[in-house]
Amino acid sequence: MSRTALGTMTWGKDTSEEEAGDQLTAFVDAGGTLVDTADIYTGGHSERIIGRLLTGVIRRDDVIIATKAGHTPEGYRPCDTSRRHLLASLDASLRRLRTDYIDLWQLHVHDPDTPPAETLAAMDTAVSSGKVRYIGVGGLAAWQFATYATWQQAAPGGGRAPVVTTGTEYSLLNRGAEHDLLPAAIDRGAGLIAWSALGRGVLSAKYRNGVPEGSRAALPHMAAYVDPYLDERSRRIVESVCTAADGLGVSPLAVALSWVRDRPGVTAAVVGPRTAAQLDDVLAAEDVELPREIREALDDASSAPLR
Repeated sequence: MSRTALGTMTWGKDTSEEEAGDQLTAFVDAGGTLVDTADIYTGGHSERIIGRLLTGVIRRDDVIIATKAGHTPEGYRPCDTSRRHLLASLDASLRRLRTDYIDLWQLHVHDPDTPPAETLAAMDTAVSSGKVRYIGVGGLAAWQFATYATWQQAAPGGGRAPVVTTGTEYSLLNRGAEHDLLPAAIDRGAGLIAWSALGRGVLSAKYRNGVPEGSRAALPHMAAYVDPYLDERSRRIVESVCTAADGLGVSPLAVALSWVRDRPGVTAAVVGPRTAAQLDDVLAAEDVELPREIREALDDASSAPLR
């Protein structure tokens, strides 16, 4: 699994299929393997685009496909991790992705109306059937993750698929995972997949002097996603990142991505570039490593209560 994951949340809406193909080709050519998607991203179009690219642009064996299930935006309740819904969602994802198996299949949400035993039994079935290689979870509180992970490890004589990853938002602007989820993942032997590793784009410093035209914060359907990080605390952290970048002769993006990617317990950091040019900036940061002094200074600058 590559340390940087290519996020595809915008594929099929803000990122065209042609742009997606350019991104995926460049990502794989640079040694990237982990491609992150979900059954609800752009109404399933993200998975469909990946499926077409897997049959025409790159080889299936060149990538690790990670997708998610559990949300039901068109259903009778907001989430559903019952056996019926999960296995039906899996088959639908496989059809859209045009593949026989998913490398990492993740719960996208905690469903309070379905017993964890039923949810995890369905995921075990997916693994034993060969349709899924490994299972993970995402968007869960630490106690919810611990419930799932411990249940899978507690089976006498084994026989259950272990929860190998947990995903959450984690960056210099949001370090809430450090309070409980990250220690829990390390304790259970799971790797953390950090979503929004660039603070929803803010840590690239693109919003340092306002909101650029065409940026996510300028798009009506994405502005609310970025706005929480356009506050004074975030501005101070971005300035610290820029100071470190100037001293190292690299981009602010490279500093912010290196910081989260090298945190203990982090398996991969997900970035969601909308254009090939943005992906080029991400790939250029692959070999950047922060000196201990700069890492500690950024730790101090970004420390804050649970957000």
